[in-house]
Formats: sequence, structure tokens, C-alpha cells
Amino acid sequence: MVQVILTRSHPQFVSKLFELEVPEVLEKIVEIKSIVREPGDRTKIAVTSREKAVDPVGACVGIKGSRVQAVVRELRGEKIDIITWTSDPRVFIAEALNPATIEKVGVDEEKKSALVVVADSQLSLAIGKNGQNVRLAARLTGWKIDIISSTEYEKEKAERDKEIKAALAEETEALHQQEEAREQELKARAESDAG
Repeated sequence: MVQVILTRSHPQFVSKLFELEVPEVLEKIVEIKSIVREPGDRTKIAVTSREKAVDPVGACVGIKGSRVQAVVRELRGEKIDIITWTSDPRVFIAEALNPATIEKVGVDEEKKSALVVVADSQLSLAIGKNGQNVRLAARLTGWKIDIISSTEYEKEKAERDKEIKAALAEETEALHQQEEAREQELKARAESDAG
């Protein structure tokens, strides 16, 4: 006797639902590049198109949301964020944090980490309820994501600028002192050679 175990909580379940509802996904015109979810609450899905004429997000959403709504109904109201996949990490991370509006994304490619700056009013939306939005975005993109408000960013930037100016002033003063010492040494040599 063969036993089949099905789970509605696996991300591939959502992928298969999209294959049923979106012919472009079934025909591999639209590819699901990444999918993450917290079952019963929210799913994030990154899609791309193999044909320039086909909008991958539009294909998955459908006319007036008909395709995505069919999947949402099957998942009993689970929210689904569909974003366009891109190889540019800055753009991909910004998209993954939808519905928040992102001001800046800085990345450290070696550490695969990103610092995201959002308007103060967007901070709670970017982080999400109990950190869900940023957590799912991090899993979707494969990057560690830290989010700060623009006010905090400007404050930190001002502190860094102040430290840089102080270091430059210190270095300039040291160079000035070295130059003066060199001039005095040259002057002393010239006087001893003349005398």
C-alpha cells in the first residue's frame, strides 16, 4: 500500500497552485525564482519572465486580481506579495520589502548583508508585524537585511562625517608639522653650508 502525505504549508504547494491558475507559469514563460511563506499568514514570491512581452507579476495577478485571488481563496485568505525577480541585489531587496517604500539600499556583497533606509513613516511597514516583512524578505532574497529610519541614518551619517573631518584635520596637522620640520631642517643645513 502506497501512502501519500500532502502538506498545505510547504512553499511548493503555493507554486503548484500558481501553475494551476497561471498558464504562463505552467508553460514556463513565467518562472517562480523564489518563494517563502509563513503558512496561513503571508507568502512572498519572486517571478521573472522568459519573454520580454510578458509581465511576470501581471500574469500572476491576472485581470482585476482574478488569478492571485483564486490562490488566496485556496489558502484561506493568506496574503501574497508577488514581486519581480532581478539579479541586482539593491533592486531585489527593495522589491522584497514591499509594500514599504524604500529610500536607499546599501549592500555588502562579501557578507551578503544590506542596510535599508526608509522614511520614518515607513519603518514599521518595512519591518512588518513581529518582523515578518523583513524576515520573509531576507529569506526570499538570501540576504541579511537591516532596516533603519532616514532620521537615524542621517544622525549616523553626521556622526561618521564628524569623525572623518576630525581624522582629516588630525592628518593635515601632522603633515603640516612634518613639512615645517623639513623646512627647518633644510634651513639649518643651508645655514651650516653657508657658514
